[in-house]
Amino acid sequence: MTQTSGVGFTVTHRRYVPYSHAHYAGNLVDGAYALGLFGDVATDLCIQWDGDEGLFASYADVQFTAPIRAGDVIEVTGTFSRLGNRSRVIDFVCAVVCRGRPDLADSAAEIVDPPVVAVTATGTVVVRPR
Repeated sequence: MTQTSGVGFTVTHRRYVPYSHAHYAGNLVDGAYALGLFGDVATDLCIQWDGDEGLFASYADVQFTAPIRAGDVIEVTGTFSRLGNRSRVIDFVCAVVCRGRPDLADSAAEIVDPPVVAVTATGTVVVRPR
């Protein structure tokens, strides 16, 4: 790793949100969908930095700021904001980068520019001692 402190180390995943995950009117997806993806990003961060999957301990803050819909492409980013001996504090952002446009045609979609931040959170994971 080029960074010695780990603060600022970032991992990003992109995912298409399938219609099978829509739970509500307007093809809305529940907020837990993003939280599950935050867990995946946290695991990736810990594997890359610590060589350990880590264990999610808690969320300090979760904000749902915009809807996630089936047909969206979302980008989920986690960034280390603090590293202790075994704990890692991660700032998460889930943003919609593409959105389906079924109002235009069944398979129509568009890039969302700028991306719309849908969920933010801060979480803590712990890793095994070295």
